[in-house]
Amino acid sequence: MKGKLLLMALLLAFSVLTGCSKGPKADVTLFLMASNGVPNEVGEKLQQSLQAKVGEGMTVEVVTTPIFSLEKLIVEIAAGGHGVLIVPGEQFKALGQQGGYVSLDDVANPEDYPEGVLEMTEDGKTEKHLYGIPLEHSRWFADLQLNGKDLFAFIPLNAPDHEKAKQVMKIIAEKKQD
Repeated sequence: MKGKLLLMALLLAFSVLTGCSKGPKADVTLFLMASNGVPNEVGEKLQQSLQAKVGEGMTVEVVTTPIFSLEKLIVEIAAGGHGVLIVPGEQFKALGQQGGYVSLDDVANPEDYPEGVLEMTEDGKTEKHLYGIPLEHSRWFADLQLNGKDLFAFIPLNAPDHEKAKQVMKIIAEKKQD
């Protein structure tokens, strides 16, 4: 009897969890956490704009959080489900000391974004590359009249699809007109 009740409880939990699904998973998810949080409306605005820029060949989803939590950020990074992460500069640099970022040298010119160039040691070799795009220079943020000051976009090594994430990063890396 206990086994049947446990099985029914598990099935119920599974059906509730799968019922909450938003449908097919996006090709690239972008997780955004700012120092002061990000309202849902801003996330929706960013997602609509980014989806329009990538076109119909790819789907994107922007996930935001209304508060800053270092613990949540660590969980989001460790889970590895996001293609692009946008975090405050302090966290971008601190996490970068541990490695685990995809080089963006083929996405944008490192000289255009010196703030996003980090020195990392992987497998005993120390290399300097562009790993983050500062959003205060991003046309995407500027077009939406958002302040990207002290926010950096990067691709974690555990991103599901580096090439699709890089396609999104090319859009994020487009420089705003001064």
